[in-house]
Amino acid sequence: MKLTLSSRRHHYLARLSIFLITVALIAGMVGCEPSCSCTPPLQYDLTIYSTTGGSVTTPGEGGFTYDAGTAVDLVAEADECHEFVNWTGDTVADPDSATTTITMDEAKTVTANFALLSYDLTVDSTDDGEVTTPGEGTFTYDCGTVVDLVAEAEMGYSFVEWSGDVGTIADIDAAETTITMSGNYSITANFGPFAGGSGTAEDPYQLADWYHLDNLRNFLSSYFILTDDLDFGSIGYTELASETGNEGEGWEPIGNLTDPFAGSFNGQGYEISDLFIDRPDEDNVGLFGILDVAGVIENAGVINGNVTGYNNAGGLVGRNDGTILNNTYYTGNVTGNGNVGGLVGYNFFGTANDAYSSGIVTGQDNVGGLFGWDRGTTSDSYSTSSVTGQNNVGGLVGKNSGTASNSYSTGSVTGDDNVGGLVGRNDGTVSNSYSTGGVTGTSNVGGLLGRNTATVSNSFWDTETSGQATSDGGTGKTTAEMQDIATFSGAGWNIIAVANPSTRNLSYIWNIVDDETYPFLSWQPV
Repeated sequence: MKLTLSSRRHHYLARLSIFLITVALIAGMVGCEPSCSCTPPLQYDLTIYSTTGGSVTTPGEGGFTYDAGTAVDLVAEADECHEFVNWTGDTVADPDSATTTITMDEAKTVTANFALLSYDLTVDSTDDGEVTTPGEGTFTYDCGTVVDLVAEAEMGYSFVEWSGDVGTIADIDAAETTITMSGNYSITANFGPFAGGSGTAEDPYQLADWYHLDNLRNFLSSYFILTDDLDFGSIGYTELASETGNEGEGWEPIGNLTDPFAGSFNGQGYEISDLFIDRPDEDNVGLFGILDVAGVIENAGVINGNVTGYNNAGGLVGRNDGTILNNTYYTGNVTGNGNVGGLVGYNFFGTANDAYSSGIVTGQDNVGGLFGWDRGTTSDSYSTSSVTGQNNVGGLVGKNSGTASNSYSTGSVTGDDNVGGLVGRNDGTVSNSYSTGGVTGTSNVGGLLGRNTATVSNSFWDTETSGQATSDGGTGKTTAEMQDIATFSGAGWNIIAVANPSTRNLSYIWNIVDDETYPFLSWQPV
């Protein structure tokens, strides 16, 4: 059968369609453009590991699949106290770099390697001590190790502080502490004659034991503060301030005629207890021997003392040319020959304000509860000491050639010539003061003053408690009158009545519980 032209055309198109479909099926890509590559790309596996001390953060750890030729970023991060070392296994771009790449041209395995860090600790010390743990020199420790530090001072010195790379030291002020090794460190144990400070007004030397106090004598123009009470249990007491210290002589006074104490000593309210001095042949004896004109002692208390000297003997200072102030006191016994006082033996043009003494004072000439001989200025001070002597013996001052004001004494006074409840012999000025203690003597004996050659004003004594009806100066009053505010306000005293003995009105020099107590100084301890 003969096909027409139209039939032949349809037959041709049908065969062409079958051919094209067959080609597409053979290629496996029906609908693919003839120019498209239809072969799947090659792929490879990348396996990543890490050792202890870190991890691979990019792309992570484990197995990953990438197309052939892919450049894969690798990032390794070390844990604390570790460091990245290298990549091992198949080749990476830079095996020594924590951040690098690997090209996937075959299946590959890599490992990030880490190592524990170690650091050097260099330990040194200043003179007068050593580091016993771990020792001195250079030591190597794993990172994170907590190293014990122990510093020991030589006798007479103290550990002060650690210096250098101290950022991880637990306590730089402690002789026994620790340091945590997180770097290379160099540290020094510092020792010195004091617990701290540099001796300036802004940064005084710190005194925390008897050795520190003793070392003060080598820095006589510096500034000092007590930072703790000192007593028989404090370091250095047996060697320096006890009955067996210094071959039985006890404490060696600080400052002498050649080198007086010209610095500043602030007790900060701490007390020095159990001071023992037995130097009966020495002058200028006390905790301090001589206080220079530039010297200052304040807020300092010496209690339960036992001091023996010859001339110029005092519990706190043998001879004072400087300033004593702000609740400074001595309690205990003082024994000597001439110029013997509970607080100061000889106040040679010095000043004492807000000071007091209590105890037993014994001597020959110029013997007083507060001062043996006062040629300076005394104000707002008192003494409750019992006083015994021969000539010029007083409850507050044995011999006064200076100025005493707003002060009082209450202790008993016993002597031979020039014996007074407040002052034995007055060649200076006494004002706004009083005494109440019993007075006993042979000649020139008075309730307030034994002998007076100068000025006394607005001052009183108790005629009943003193046992003395007369005085070479001052005004005698009964006990009732001595406890009556009118007696003192009428004399122009700066005084006010308060509710009870524990109450203080600091706006006035004197306080009194009217009709119950004698006047007392507003600053004095309750």
